[in-house]
Amino acid sequence: MKIIIIGAGIGGASAGIALARLGHEVVIYDRMRENKPVGAALSLWSNGVKVLNWLGLADEVAALGGRMDDMAYIDGLTGETMCQFSLEPVTAQTGQRPYPVARAELQALLMETVGMDRIHLGRKAVSVAEHGQSVTVTFDDGSTDSGDLLIGADGARSMVRDYVTGGGIERTYSGYTNFNGLVAQDAAIGPANQWTTYVGDGKRCAVMPVAGDRFYFFVDIPQPAGHAAEAGEPLAALREAFGDWAPGVQTLLEAIDPASSLNRVEIWDIDPFHTWVKGRVAILGDAAHNTAPDIGQGACSALEDTFALAISLATNTNSVEDALLRYERSRTERAGDLVNRARKRAAETHGFVPGATEAWYESLRGTDGTDIIRGIVGNIEGSPINLGVGSL
Repeated sequence: MKIIIIGAGIGGASAGIALARLGHEVVIYDRMRENKPVGAALSLWSNGVKVLNWLGLADEVAALGGRMDDMAYIDGLTGETMCQFSLEPVTAQTGQRPYPVARAELQALLMETVGMDRIHLGRKAVSVAEHGQSVTVTFDDGSTDSGDLLIGADGARSMVRDYVTGGGIERTYSGYTNFNGLVAQDAAIGPANQWTTYVGDGKRCAVMPVAGDRFYFFVDIPQPAGHAAEAGEPLAALREAFGDWAPGVQTLLEAIDPASSLNRVEIWDIDPFHTWVKGRVAILGDAAHNTAPDIGQGACSALEDTFALAISLATNTNSVEDALLRYERSRTERAGDLVNRARKRAAETHGFVPGATEAWYESLRGTDGTDIIRGIVGNIEGSPINLGVGSL
């Protein structure tokens, strides 16, 4: 088949690789003019890494990933270590080490693997129409393209989702602004092989190692929607919010270069819904399950979509429409559960439920990490990649 994909992000590019390797003609369109992903880095937990392994990229992804052996929580106000423990049980229980990776580097790898000759940038899709066994997409310059199947991987404000669902799906504000970027690793912030998180007053300041001796930092400030757009210089906002925090946080703030690596984004998500398919058109990634980043499963869930979609198209032969509906049924409950888990974690982390955040802080003091590991593994275990792996 000729398969058109709208969106060249993690979900769209990975789907392009999988579907091309199944023998389909793949064409990808994206409105961006160059590879400038939103966000500095992302967490690839074991389920996401396994999909990339399945796509034949195990060595390349391992080279991009930081070595994250341990995890620690630190009282952001006092600098006291609340707990520190090994993440080795995650690898032992799931069969794959997790990797934090720089988003631009992962996206570049996926785009290069699918083939830049298949990707057309600077093309904004504005409408979709079906005619029998053909799907046509129209772009803002008036041009069109037609294929046998269309995949909408066009993000949280998806035009393709509106076509599939009839519209009306709105995003929900998660209650906080996230600041993120990359800095050089510094032992004064945290060990080079550790996920270090400073917490206090419903705020969070964390670093994860990525390749190239860098830390991916992500910092959360609870605030009303619209505040980020109205605020001034982002580094000044961080210094105001964390000016009296522990020395490790101050070292991080001093290391941030706002001109080269500091992103600010309000965090929104979408209520889980179960209509992902209409005829020969399907959605995946943020278009289908835009989620807050509080459990680090956004990109992983998009990669799970790729796996489930490719397996369904490869193994079901009743019709294209039938295979897409089977993909939909295999994914909506799982993806919606991860959205809700992230919401619950956001409420606990950011003080949205009175008393819950202080109780969480108290539970962190002296823990051996068993419950935290259980939660991380619980997010991974329901992945379709763990239920049976096909062959490309």
